[in-house]
Amino acid sequence: MTPTKPITVLLAEDHAIVRQGVCALLNADGGFKIVGEARTGRQAVDLAQSLRPNVILMDIAMPVLNGLEATRQILAADPAAKVIVLSAHSDDEYIERMNAAGVAGFLEKQTSAEVLTKAIREVAAGKTFFSPAIAKRLQDDFSQPHDRAGLPKANGRRLTSRESEVLQLVAEGAANKQVAVELGISIKTVEKHRQQLMDKLNIHDTAGLTRYAISSGVIENSVQLIIV
Repeated sequence: MTPTKPITVLLAEDHAIVRQGVCALLNADGGFKIVGEARTGRQAVDLAQSLRPNVILMDIAMPVLNGLEATRQILAADPAAKVIVLSAHSDDEYIERMNAAGVAGFLEKQTSAEVLTKAIREVAAGKTFFSPAIAKRLQDDFSQPHDRAGLPKANGRRLTSRESEVLQLVAEGAANKQVAVELGISIKTVEKHRQQLMDKLNIHDTAGLTRYAISSGVIENSVQLIIV
């Protein structure tokens, strides 16, 4: 009898202790192979494209690029990619956005090992898997307006992927030069995107952009921010 190939998994999680725990759990099962670990959303996008894992376990709150935007970029590059959200955040807003972005599953971090391994197997087989509580909540009508890409609307106009990236980096305290280096664009282009953000959001300073990023779930409000 031919042995079953292990399911390849990319783990996107910025907390080392969580990565170690999930890796130990999946390795102990024997049916999975961790092919990569991403500490930022940017790394998750790059590794997803280079490794092509069967399943991607994605946290939402990550530095440089959050899990929502990373998921959007991964699925835009490879619509067949399978992403399961594994997050401590399970507010209706997060659930709706990640679902709209096209994830195949959503689990809370306090889920059991049995549920996690079942979810990965189900999604790898082409199915979807949402924890029962989250599946029920997905049936509700959420009042917060969002577009089909899962991003909040800004005065009726959706932020572009690049604008979302700039927003997160600015809200995390990066100066224009740092943003330019991280995204591989010129400082002048960063300034243009920053101005477009402010125009779309009707926000006129960095502190306002930071507050918006927190309120819309782009970054966690627990992040220590330096306003520049």
